[in-house]
Amino acid sequence: MKEDTIAKEAGFPVRFADKLLMGMPLSEYARTLITPFNIVAMIILCIGFPLIGVRFAKGLAAVTHASNEYPWSILLGWGLFSGVPLSATGYVMATAVYIFGYKQYHSLVRLGVLTGFMGYLFAVIYLLIDIGRPWRIYYPMAVSYGPTSVLFLVAWHVATYLTVQLLEFSPAILEWIQARRTRKWAILITVGMTIGGVILSTLHQSALGALFLLAPGKLHPLWYSAFIPVFFFISSIYAGLCMVIAVSTVAARWLRDKADHQFLSNLDPQTVGLGKAACIVMFVFFALKLIGVAHDDNWALLRTPYGIWFLAEILLFILAPGIVLTVGVKKGSATLVRWGAFHAVAGIILNRLNVSILMFNWNLPNHFHDIIPPAREVAIVLSIITFHVLLFRWILNRMPVLREHPDFPEGHG
Repeated sequence: MKEDTIAKEAGFPVRFADKLLMGMPLSEYARTLITPFNIVAMIILCIGFPLIGVRFAKGLAAVTHASNEYPWSILLGWGLFSGVPLSATGYVMATAVYIFGYKQYHSLVRLGVLTGFMGYLFAVIYLLIDIGRPWRIYYPMAVSYGPTSVLFLVAWHVATYLTVQLLEFSPAILEWIQARRTRKWAILITVGMTIGGVILSTLHQSALGALFLLAPGKLHPLWYSAFIPVFFFISSIYAGLCMVIAVSTVAARWLRDKADHQFLSNLDPQTVGLGKAACIVMFVFFALKLIGVAHDDNWALLRTPYGIWFLAEILLFILAPGIVLTVGVKKGSATLVRWGAFHAVAGIILNRLNVSILMFNWNLPNHFHDIIPPAREVAIVLSIITFHVLLFRWILNRMPVLREHPDFPEGHG
C-alpha cells in the first residue's frame, strides 16, 4: 500500500520527465543529442543569441543598418513578411478538413496547424527583437488606441490568431500529457477556432500588403498596386498549401520513425491533391499580377532592368512552379509536386523580400549597397531559424503530430 501511495504521488512528475526524455535515462538521452546537426546548431546559437543580448543592451544600431529609408531589415523582411504567408498552413488545412470536409487530409491537419503556430510565434519573436521598445508592445494595442492604423489591425490579429492556433493545436498537447477531460473540451471548440482563424487570416494576410499602400512613392511601381492587399492574401493560400507539402516531405524524410503508417501511406496522394489546389491558385495569382500591371499601365516599365527582374519573379517563381505542379498532378507524381512546392515557397520568399526590402526606396542613391545586411543581423536571423527548427523537431519527436496517439484513435480527425 505504501509503495502504491508513493507511486501515485510521484506519478505525474515521473511520467512527464519520462516524456521529456522520450523514455530514456538522462545519460542515454544526453548521448543522443551529440550529433553533427546539433553541434552545428549549438555553434550558431552561441554566436547569434549573445548578439540578441547586444541588440537589447546597445540598441538596434548595434546589429542592423535599418533606418527611416529602409525600416524593415531582414529581421522583418524575412521573419514577418516572408514568415507570415508561409505560416498560412494552419488556416488552409483546418479550413479544408473542418469546414469543407476533406477528411482524407486529416493526418496533415496537426502538422499544418503546428507549422502555422510556430511560424506566427517566431514572427512575433522577430518583431520583438526589431521594434525599439518590445516591453511596450501592449501600448499601441491597449493604451494608445489607433483603430484606423493598419499596424493596429495586424498587431491585434496576429496576437489573437496565435492564441487561436494554440487552441487548435492543444488536443495534441493534451493527448501528450494524457489530459483526457480537458482534451474533450478542446475538441469541441475546434470548428469554432477554425472559423475564427479563417476570418483573422483573411484580414491580417491582406493587411500586411495594405501597409505598402501608404508608400506609393517608395515602392517600385511594378510591385506597388492598389491590389497589393489582394495579392498578399491570394499568394498566402498557395504558400500555405506548398509549405505543408514541403514540411511533410522533410518530416517524412528525417522523422520517419515518428510517423505512423497512415501518415506515410497517404502522404503521396495527399501531396498530389494539395499540389492540384496550389497550382490553380498560382495561375489565378499570376493572372492577377498581369492585371495589376495592366491596371496601372506599367507595360513600358517591363523593358527596364527592374522590369526584367519583375518578369523573372513572376515567370520563374510563379508561372514555372505552377507548371511543374500541374505536370506533377497530371502524372500523379508526388516527387514532381514536391519540387514545384519547394520552388513556389522560394518564390513567396523572393516576392516578400522584393516588396519589403529590394524594391523599397529603389530610387535612392546607393540603394543596393544600403540594403546589404550586416553580419551581426544575419547571425541573429540564422540563430532564430536554427532555434525554430530545433523546437519544431522537439515537438514532432514527442507529441502526436505525425501519428495518432494509441489512446486516442482518430485523434486528428
